[in-house]
Amino acid sequence: MNNTSENELWLSATGPLPIRMTNDYLFRALLQRSNSTLKGLICALLHLHDEDVISVDIMNPIELGTPINAKSFFLDVKVSLNNLAIIHLEMQVINQYNWPERSLSYLCRTFDGLKAGEYYQQIKPVVQIGLLDYTLFPDYPEFYATYEFRNVKNHHLYSDKLRLCVLDLSRIDLATTEDKSYQIDYWASLFKSTTWEEIRLLAKDNTYIKDAASTVYKLSQEEMVRLQCEAREDYYRTQRGLAYETEKWKATATELTVEKEALVVENKALIAENGKLLDWALKHGYQPE
Repeated sequence: MNNTSENELWLSATGPLPIRMTNDYLFRALLQRSNSTLKGLICALLHLHDEDVISVDIMNPIELGTPINAKSFFLDVKVSLNNLAIIHLEMQVINQYNWPERSLSYLCRTFDGLKAGEYYQQIKPVVQIGLLDYTLFPDYPEFYATYEFRNVKNHHLYSDKLRLCVLDLSRIDLATTEDKSYQIDYWASLFKSTTWEEIRLLAKDNTYIKDAASTVYKLSQEEMVRLQCEAREDYYRTQRGLAYETEKWKATATELTVEKEALVVENKALIAENGKLLDWALKHGYQPE
């Protein structure tokens, strides 16, 4: 079978995806295996054109298919863009309520990369991009948000070398005209796809997504990669179970607190009533036994 035919096998695939692309291991494997997909995604997220990107290279590659453990559990993707900036990408599907702190930690650690003899002016710009399958700030939902360091009074930019971006995969409905002009909504829809039919519709007008689909199909056929993806799915189920039990515990604790407060109020009312009865009895000559 020639290479062209292999690249087109996904076109005949039907039904549910064996592994959804919100799986952080598959996301990592996809970007590492397909440089074209990596370039297309970064172009969309950073509002760049093809000709703006000379090179995109992953700085922290992993050996795909090798089991991950607590010491090597790094599924974030650190990318050198044109050897002039560093882009940090991470997929997160479970809300662990620590993303602001986690993203800042990654951003600052990556930014603090001066080598001996280098000047501060040589520090490369760093962009931290989180692809989250939940809404980070429920009171301020936004499909694609960018955060920078600015003066709180006049909004003057302090430095353009640090930036945080958040893509909310659960709120594609909030994509702006600008988001759509760079097809960021296409990428979000790709990661949220559940069937090959959905992916084919997205790939019709985007060559990068075609490459992504072909790569995902091949990766899903590799047993060791598939096993690691399934291990991550097991992890998600465990985390969701823990979150569910935690919410149940919180709900029970809240109910007990409410009941306790109600009893306290009731006891205070009884004490007050008893006080009134005692005052009445003393006033009318009755003495307590």
